[in-house]
Amino acid sequence: MEINWDLGPEEVGNNADPSQETKNLLGGFKVYKRRWFILSVVCMLNCSNAVIWLSFAPVANLTARYLGASLDQVNWLSLVYMVVAVPFCFVTTWMLDTLGLRISLILGSWLNMVGSGLRFLSILSSLPQSVRYFPLLMGGQTLCALAQTLIIFSPTKLAALWFPQHQRATANMIASMSNPIGLLLANIFSPIIVGQDMNIPLMLGIYAIPAVVACILATLGIRESVPPSPPSASAESSNSEPFLQGIKLLLMNRAYMILLLCMGSGIAVFTCFSTVLDQILCVKGYSDEFAGICGALFILFGVVGAAFLGFYVDRSKKFIEATKIGMSLCALACIGFAVVSQLRDQKAAVAVLCSLFGFFGFSLYPVAMELSVESSYPVGEASSSGLLFISGQIQSIIYMVILQALTKPIADSPFSTCGTGESQGLSWRVPVLVMAGLWSVGTCCFVLFFHTEYRRLRAEADAIITTETEPGRSQSTREA
Repeated sequence: MEINWDLGPEEVGNNADPSQETKNLLGGFKVYKRRWFILSVVCMLNCSNAVIWLSFAPVANLTARYLGASLDQVNWLSLVYMVVAVPFCFVTTWMLDTLGLRISLILGSWLNMVGSGLRFLSILSSLPQSVRYFPLLMGGQTLCALAQTLIIFSPTKLAALWFPQHQRATANMIASMSNPIGLLLANIFSPIIVGQDMNIPLMLGIYAIPAVVACILATLGIRESVPPSPPSASAESSNSEPFLQGIKLLLMNRAYMILLLCMGSGIAVFTCFSTVLDQILCVKGYSDEFAGICGALFILFGVVGAAFLGFYVDRSKKFIEATKIGMSLCALACIGFAVVSQLRDQKAAVAVLCSLFGFFGFSLYPVAMELSVESSYPVGEASSSGLLFISGQIQSIIYMVILQALTKPIADSPFSTCGTGESQGLSWRVPVLVMAGLWSVGTCCFVLFFHTEYRRLRAEADAIITTETEPGRSQSTREA
């Protein structure tokens, strides 16, 4: 039996979401059930790519021992995502805004699948204590990093093109939070799979399976970039500004530039935290398993917080207030972690602070992406959210270099569980304090200086008022 992936325009009336039909009739707009299928494919791609990104970080010491590589080389398996994002984000942003959602997602799914396959083949061919095939492993990781630049910008674009106004923030939250869910799975399963048996090939083989499934679903199931009929007034003019003109408008937008720098700093801190959490804790005697649990709690509570905040801002539209309060509470949690993580035998406190850090911090990401669109409309969604992500990646590279440079060797570390590598005697006391300081400075700047109007919501309100004055549509509006 052939699956009908595509619902044609002639089925709009029957297949529009009946629970939302009355609301969308206010502007003469309709929505389609297949938007949920596309959303699920984006979620699977985002999750798979995130698992690949962070697969080595929770077991950095075991990976370095298995490959015979240095800890810095293993860290670069994660950092390559940030390096690749900087030059290629502009290209992929242009693709999303110009060539469309479908081509970008299918290309991203193929890069993700081929990259995961290369990673698996490189480890199968290698021998312990040898870095002969490390370049092939890095090559596969680089392809997956290229895929990330196509996948991670798509939630904002998907929400704007396929979802009505009252579902946009929720759809963006679901698609965006699939990325940290992938990080959560990597934190949980990488230590379990690898363990003491050094099952690196098994881990990479398991992580390649979702990439293959997502590629098949994207290639066969996504048939169009936009629905036959737009779900909102802003969706009709999503690409109203040319790409280069849109970038110019973003760079001249004061509110957007403040958001770009402050939220980019927050993304960088979170990226660094996820990458080096195991190294921060192991030197104080905490096991890899406990570090994995803390990373999992960090992401799990972040997803829960994002769900609550996404539903709230979808109904209240208080993007600015939610972002400022969340950043302030997250700064307090980050400061607490910087202090407690340098103490021994404080498992409960470390776990609680990791949970709070994730709860208040991760929930900000989808809201910030929506806020970037609201403050920069009518610039394309991929451009506004993409430039914000680029800022985070650039600052991530800078922060990681600074934090690693600030680590200092410890003459004697008898409680370290970092293995026998070079990381066994490294102190992270100064780097974590600097990390908390960077987040706090970004929060203060955002709270004090960020102010903007919601341009997209205002444009949609104006469009509805205009629609009500049109003779051909005023009757349907009154009936609705």
